[in-house]
Amino acid sequence: MKKKGTTGKKRHVVAWINKTEWDQVLEYLYSNDTSLQKHALHRISAWKSRYADNTPVAVECTADLVRCQVLDRCGHLKGHELALLYGTAMIRFINLITEKQQGRVARPLRRLAGKLNIPEWIVDLRHSFTHRKMPSIKWCRKGCKTVLDWLQQEYWSRQLSDGDWDSPSDAEDDDTFKDEITRQKEMENYKKVREILISYEKEQYQVLEIGGENMEKWPAPFEDMAWILAEIKQSALESSDLLVDVLLEDGFLVPTLEQLETLNCDTFNNASPQIPQSFLRFWLPLLKMLNSPMFIHLFLEKLFAELKLLGNEPNDNRAYFISAWITEVILCNSKKSDFHFETKGQRKARLKDRIFVSRIQLRWQQLLTACMEAPSASTPHLLKLILSDMEHPLPLETQENLLTLCSIYTQQSEPASPRKDQPIYTLESLHDKLQKSKQRQKNMERSSTNRENKMSESDAEKVRLLRGSPWQLCTENVIWKNYPLGKVPGQSDDPSCLMLENYSLMAVSDQPMELELLNHNITKMPPALKSEGLVWTATDVEKLKSGIKLF
Repeated sequence: MKKKGTTGKKRHVVAWINKTEWDQVLEYLYSNDTSLQKHALHRISAWKSRYADNTPVAVECTADLVRCQVLDRCGHLKGHELALLYGTAMIRFINLITEKQQGRVARPLRRLAGKLNIPEWIVDLRHSFTHRKMPSIKWCRKGCKTVLDWLQQEYWSRQLSDGDWDSPSDAEDDDTFKDEITRQKEMENYKKVREILISYEKEQYQVLEIGGENMEKWPAPFEDMAWILAEIKQSALESSDLLVDVLLEDGFLVPTLEQLETLNCDTFNNASPQIPQSFLRFWLPLLKMLNSPMFIHLFLEKLFAELKLLGNEPNDNRAYFISAWITEVILCNSKKSDFHFETKGQRKARLKDRIFVSRIQLRWQQLLTACMEAPSASTPHLLKLILSDMEHPLPLETQENLLTLCSIYTQQSEPASPRKDQPIYTLESLHDKLQKSKQRQKNMERSSTNRENKMSESDAEKVRLLRGSPWQLCTENVIWKNYPLGKVPGQSDDPSCLMLENYSLMAVSDQPMELELLNHNITKMPPALKSEGLVWTATDVEKLKSGIKLF
């Protein structure tokens, strides 16, 4: 039989005659008439003889389960024998359907069946048939009906709606239903995770009502909380991405205004985001249970990705709490040396509200890149935390360049830097530099004017005192370090300029001299000199002066 569609498609050989036979077999299989079901089983037996080992798995499993219903209604088997027959059909169904999903490493049947949208309790029923006490006939019949409904929805009905109904091979089954099954499974998982997180919130609000406003003594979780946390942990094992995505929705880790009012949270500072203590303790049991390094890395990655999306559509409350959770995780990972001098009591109080205690080797380069790619009001704060907590810190110059680049992205003032000459990156920075230069010049002129006013009063007093003397007060701004000692600006190099034009002579006896020193010198003079008087007379001194030559 030719396959419908274009001639370029691959042809398949099928076991049924035409679409009419296919429709008839499907109708008879799901009929309540035992004779019609037997007729359908005979037709499938004919198909199997034509297909040999290539019979579609869904067709073979449907025939096995319908055969169980026929024997049950006919009354040919009862009790334990009928349960064994149902169990065999259920086991074959689970094993054959999930066989192609297995890889080289064996994976749990529960997870594989979940991907195919098979109810979880069907897998548990198969497990009971294999390892535990035999289920009752009631559960066997219920399981058989559920599996037949699944086969009708996932296989038989889809073949009718498909243009290639006459070639339902196993490979085509996977290609045709894979996307739809995946979407349905994702939607079910999403609803399941959301419902379990809402249950967690309800339990915590009940705990909050018991504890009242005394949040320091948060009561122990209820018994239901242990079951809820176990379900959340299982969800994290199955799909951590989905769990984190739901956690970051509004109403969970990003609280609504009503939740903030209920928890009595204060106002926030966008420049230094921080999780309120009451809100942190609300989610602490869940986060402590999920604090594996793999989850923390995924959590930070999702947080920065969400912060990047908020750059185009700013949301103050959402951006604040996204940044605050990043801050909380990085602070939990602070180096031990930062708390070297704390006491035992201080350490116990600090670790009480930490998501995790042991330091984790974070992916610093990825965090640094993600932080720079998500500019916001809190980006400088987050960047400083990352730079200060890195295992191998970047050079100081590189850190300064990153902070400067961050200030450009966020349109904030440039961070303080020890370097004097900062490069000009934008017109705003050039304008700020010019304004600072003008202000600095004004301050210098103002201080110079004040200094001149103060100096003018003291200079006037000095000029008054030096009036009539050969000395004068120099008021010019002279750089005295450029002149040798004893020389003034404008002085000639001729030594004769140092000679005074007017001077008076003074006798040696008129010169002031201490009497003791004079008597001491006279005592030490030789006797011949004592009688003759001074060695040099005034006339001799005048002659010596007239004979001096300056060179």
